[in-house]
Amino acid sequence: VAPAPRLSAASMSVVEHVREMASAGLHSNVRLLSGLLLTMSGNNPELFSPSQKYQLLVYHADSLFHDKEYRNAVSKYTMALQQKKALSKTSKVRPSTGNAASTPQSQCLPSEIEVKYKMAECYTMLKQDKDAIAILDGIPSRQRTPKINMMLANLYKKAGQERSSVTSYKEVLRQCPLALDAILGLLSLSVKGAEVASMTINVIQSIPNLDWLSVWIKAYAFVHTGDNTRAINTICSLEKKSLLRDNVDLLGSLADLYFRAGDNKNSILKFEQAQMLDPYLIKGMDVYGYLLAREGRLEDVENLGCRLFNISDQHAEPWVVSGCHSFYSKRYSRALYLGAKAIQLNSNSVQALLLKGAALRNMGRVQEAIIHFREAIRLAPCRLDCYEGLIECYLASNSIREAMVMANNVYKTLGANAQTLTLLATVCLEDPVTQEKAKTLLDKALTQRPDYIKAVVKKAELLSREQKYEDGIALLRNALANQSDCVLHRILGDFLVAVNEYQEAMDQYSIALSLDPNDQKSLEGMQKMEKEESPTDATQEEDVDDMEGSGEEGDLEGSDSEAAQWADQEQWFGMQ
Repeated sequence: VAPAPRLSAASMSVVEHVREMASAGLHSNVRLLSGLLLTMSGNNPELFSPSQKYQLLVYHADSLFHDKEYRNAVSKYTMALQQKKALSKTSKVRPSTGNAASTPQSQCLPSEIEVKYKMAECYTMLKQDKDAIAILDGIPSRQRTPKINMMLANLYKKAGQERSSVTSYKEVLRQCPLALDAILGLLSLSVKGAEVASMTINVIQSIPNLDWLSVWIKAYAFVHTGDNTRAINTICSLEKKSLLRDNVDLLGSLADLYFRAGDNKNSILKFEQAQMLDPYLIKGMDVYGYLLAREGRLEDVENLGCRLFNISDQHAEPWVVSGCHSFYSKRYSRALYLGAKAIQLNSNSVQALLLKGAALRNMGRVQEAIIHFREAIRLAPCRLDCYEGLIECYLASNSIREAMVMANNVYKTLGANAQTLTLLATVCLEDPVTQEKAKTLLDKALTQRPDYIKAVVKKAELLSREQKYEDGIALLRNALANQSDCVLHRILGDFLVAVNEYQEAMDQYSIALSLDPNDQKSLEGMQKMEKEESPTDATQEEDVDDMEGSGEEGDLEGSDSEAAQWADQEQWFGMQ
């Protein structure tokens, strides 16, 4: 709204006082006064002119919006638009006792377009996206501002209306060629990087120090086509440039790309660099927390969750991090609740969907889990972990055929890399007929990436079935030469037990537990060896274990049943 010329307080009408307070951000004051004035207007329709009633309704609705009373705000905005429609039909403006010396109407009336935008914002907060699209669609194209086109583009994309979304994003770029989020939106909808770059070329050439932008567009074009290696190389080339060194967004993107490529070590390293540069960073911290939890660093995960909650509890990330802590502590009901809460805050949070899906799967609710993994795939079609979750569900429900179809599709869609080869091999291992194919696929994966942990684990599983323990030991030693991983140390311990190398097996179990104190299988392997070494103490140890085990199990059950109170509230668990 264009600011009206400032008048002295004595010469201002009461509506102008309301407008002044609204401009000054005195929302609670506006709400009280405008509410009283609207009641007066209802009791005496002649008190205010139609234009003044329109203004009062808009300012009152704005104050409700500020207080997050979105349904009430929509109601008042709707009344304001009805009043505006009646006003446009009337050329005469009735005099009013409260309007001693008002400014011209055209200078002070709130914009009808802005009112509709605010209504759309209310609808999105209420998760009524169809209503938001309908209200914005009603604005003629030539009257749509960049923010209206941006909101429409995001809503169209969420609704699966890709063509309309592309059109709206392009309109944003036509008006604002440096709108980088609109560029990312186009790239995510498979618009070619060259086409997107052509829409910014004029501004790049006319402004100094913007030569990096074309490389930036190229990098994120690789991101959205799933070419992780080229995306990493391109972003690294950007990040090394002195002007863009230590950019938190680029570091976060690198961390996410390393994660997608299965390079968890470098992913964690980049996340740590990013949060050192920005202690209040939230974006990407859900993935960081998940990686820490997978490594058994649950104390670090707990600390990260607390820190994120202190920054903001209105983002999905702190809830996901806390959920990862619960999940890897085997408190699945609690993890389910926290994942559902995260989805409520951000229905596009892929990590929240994966957390909730994994919790549902581990609780035996496989069909519900499948729904969540499918939604994650829809939102992030280039993320392999989404497909892995769905395939695990198929295997858990013995749907090997569906798992094979999905694994083959992923292999064809994302290309033959170590990750897709390993995923396909994982499914092949479930069928005795395809064991040889699994072996071939794993060999190809390990040729590409000898250090890829999932491929090493699956190859070791195959060698264990064939009782080729010496080959397995050689494979695992080679994989552990340049990295340390709990699962690899534990499996090496199992293989060493099979060839009667008990002392070294005990060492491997100890290393595994030092990396992840909660790794139950390593603990069981160590306890089994200790009992075999001292059979005279076995009975006493079993008695102690029974006593301790029953108490520990009781604690776990208690904590999980406590969380189950939340799990019973089904409104948290439906797709938001």
